[in-house]
Amino acid sequence: MEIFIQLIYSGVALGMIYAVIAFGYQVTFATSGTLNFGQGEALMLGALVGLTLVGLGVNYWLMIPLVCLFGLAQGALVERVGVRPAIKTRSEFGWIMATIALGIIFKNVAENVWGRDDLRFPSPLPEAPIKVFGANVLPMELLVVVGALALMLAVEIFNRKSIYGKAVVATSDDRAAAGLMGIDTSRVITFSYALSSMTAAFAGVLIAPLTLTGATMGAVLGLKAFAVAIIGGLSSGMGVIVGGLVLGIAETTTGFYLSTGYKDVPGLVLLLLVLALKPAGLFGKTAIKKV
Repeated sequence: MEIFIQLIYSGVALGMIYAVIAFGYQVTFATSGTLNFGQGEALMLGALVGLTLVGLGVNYWLMIPLVCLFGLAQGALVERVGVRPAIKTRSEFGWIMATIALGIIFKNVAENVWGRDDLRFPSPLPEAPIKVFGANVLPMELLVVVGALALMLAVEIFNRKSIYGKAVVATSDDRAAAGLMGIDTSRVITFSYALSSMTAAFAGVLIAPLTLTGATMGAVLGLKAFAVAIIGGLSSGMGVIVGGLVLGIAETTTGFYLSTGYKDVPGLVLLLLVLALKPAGLFGKTAIKKV
């Protein structure tokens, strides 16, 4: 039973990382109907930039806001270079290929700057596990859960309380109407991409001390987070949390009780079932278009 609880703890920590990245997918989809398929690379760059700053002597807690600023700039660049031209020309698939291409470019840049070898990210917290309800849990895993929830809560509060956040919500509800009301929707979309990459970069520095850091670390995480966004629903914040927890726990338990070679199967099976039975996601709302 103790082992099972430990697997649950690890699955929750992993699932919350998936949820944060999936939350970034939601932000861009809400404002522009597009997705940044380079989210995994944004996470990877955040982790590597954070590792560099820590190596230069910057305190871990001071490093986090600096990495978030880097994520904001990187996301804005992706929108300006890859997404905005496709939106202006109404290219249906242009933004897909542009964000994928930029992700590959970022990965190649990372390989040339930091090398191809995986690097160890020093943990800011003690690495000795602590007992919680009879099972061991790493302090860094607790930080991942708390940090992920705090970030998503902060974004929700920003959207509800700030003027610019309300502009984001208005653009999400009806971009055309928001434009008629005087809201600069292009700037809002840029901000949504910046916010999306910032959440991924933040997730990168959270998970980096629990794993190895390298140029390839983001590809699988970004893909699985996209699956979480689809499972939970691209319009539901609660959905990405539930979807992330389900996928994370399914992976850790399957990897231990069956085989690590099968740990990806439950999540993919759930994804196929959701696509077949409820394409809008478990918590998503089906959009009705008037014609």
